[in-house]
Amino acid sequence: MKISDILSQNTILMSLKAGTKSQLLEEMSAKLARHENIDFQAVLDAVTEREKLGSTGYGNGFAVPHARLSGAKRVKAYFTKLSAPIEYDAIDGDGVDLFFMLVSPENSGADHLEALATLSKVMQNKTMCAKLRKATTKDEIYKILTH
Repeated sequence: MKISDILSQNTILMSLKAGTKSQLLEEMSAKLARHENIDFQAVLDAVTEREKLGSTGYGNGFAVPHARLSGAKRVKAYFTKLSAPIEYDAIDGDGVDLFFMLVSPENSGADHLEALATLSKVMQNKTMCAKLRKATTKDEIYKILTH
């Protein structure tokens, strides 16, 4: 699976103003729900429940809140970066400023895991993370993520 299979320029969210983890989850869930025509509360509840199992803040300033839910029609990733890191209970204790939100259909276990593995490669690439932090447009971000 390639990132371009699950991410498009339309799913790169610019200018989110979240200052807390809960605000970020709410804002990203709202955008995703609107774009994917899924119930907002269902998205928010699903990613919040997943966070209760353990933080999806994986370190290196990156988090991937994710969930499988019945309303999702396909595996889809949304990306945003914040101008300043927020507290996210990440495993390394550092703040987080780069986020993918991933939703998948309820019965898509293998595809969901494959998408998480694909996003994990981005999170582990410090050079790519540095480029993402410097990028200022959707086009730049998309090119960095898909090349």
